[in-house]
Amino acid sequence: MDQHDAILSRLLTLHPKRIDLSLGRTERLLAALGRPELRLPPIIHVAGTNGKGSTIAFLRAMLEAAGKRVHVYTSPHLLRFNERIRLGAYGGGTLVDDERLKAALERCEQANAGQPITFFEITTAAAFLLFAEAPADWLLLETGLGGRYDATNVISQPKCAVITSISLDHLEFLGDTVEKIAYEKAGILKKGAPAVVGFQSEPVERALEREARRVGASPIVAGRDFHISNENGRLVYEDERGLLDLPLPRLAGRHQHENAAGAIAALRAVAPEIPPAAIEAGLTRAEWPARLQRLTRGRIVDLAPPGAEVWLDGGHNEDGGRVLAEAMAEFHDKAPRPLALICGAQTTKDIRALLKHFVGLAREVVAVPVEGEHKSWPPEDVASLARAEGMPGAAAGGVEEALALLSTRSFDAPPRVLIAGSLYLAASVLAANGSLVE
Repeated sequence: MDQHDAILSRLLTLHPKRIDLSLGRTERLLAALGRPELRLPPIIHVAGTNGKGSTIAFLRAMLEAAGKRVHVYTSPHLLRFNERIRLGAYGGGTLVDDERLKAALERCEQANAGQPITFFEITTAAAFLLFAEAPADWLLLETGLGGRYDATNVISQPKCAVITSISLDHLEFLGDTVEKIAYEKAGILKKGAPAVVGFQSEPVERALEREARRVGASPIVAGRDFHISNENGRLVYEDERGLLDLPLPRLAGRHQHENAAGAIAALRAVAPEIPPAAIEAGLTRAEWPARLQRLTRGRIVDLAPPGAEVWLDGGHNEDGGRVLAEAMAEFHDKAPRPLALICGAQTTKDIRALLKHFVGLAREVVAVPVEGEHKSWPPEDVASLARAEGMPGAAAGGVEEALALLSTRSFDAPPRVLIAGSLYLAASVLAANGSLVE
């Protein structure tokens, strides 16, 4: 057990609700800690439903390629809590070590003095402490949930805010329409700071631009102020400053072109000194585990049908299902293989909405249970939903059993296996495969 696990377990008990969106408790604790949020490096604040982590991965890779020290705060983690906090350094940052993390958590626990506070709020305060006490050139800050009342939104003046793709998710906290969700995400927009609005549906784009103008932020809108196209295997980015002819991103899937474009737009707005060579290098170096990640070795790969491709993604909502299905269709066009989908989800997620995008694509769906903080969809129910959509559906007791089941099938070629539906499921696959997140 890591040194800090006992503290993290205690922090989970400080508030009866896992999620209770508010800024007051975080502000109170930060005041008791001496206001570390006022001593942070320049911040790029990122909110959205999908694509936040990938956008930050591109930003980090580009800034580090330019020789910058970059702090990073993301959530949730996959295998270890330390993944949420990356401390910048010349030549590339590192995840916070156990000793420094334990010390920061203990300081926060002591300053909080047993008062109600959510786990995310108190651990965000610990991250701010660590970031304030280590020199860096930039801080890339991802919201946990929403934006307006997210604990990260105690910062008053980011250099830039980025809103990635918005779709329906967390309806019980953010609202039941994309416009309501957009309003909550737009809470990170601040007066005088550029607001990069990623590729959105028209109603979301209108809502975000309206909020940007209301608060006095300067909107930079995808499809209007910057454009991307895929030409001859290259990513062409264009804005008022000119055109960049770039390599395709290392992260797989066409949706990553849009995430990369949002990252480039943000840097062009607030760090124009970053040279095109660093942007180019960042595109080819960016890493973000469990987001269309191809597994090429390890136990899970060994258990797959002989010759199979194995892909892993934490996508868990309708829009995540859409971009995954589009990526699988694109892969099939380039290199045809039968697709087998292994999926599992928690009951807080609309698994039917994710599945429907695979109709006509998936040769078979094998449903598995998912461990996590919420109840798992029973695999038999998910398999039944798949069959109702016209896809062969089966249930298995876990990913390893699902792979064994697929190994008994007679495919006309080695299959392409996609494991998706939950970040908890993705984390368990990485753990079983012996993969590391660094």
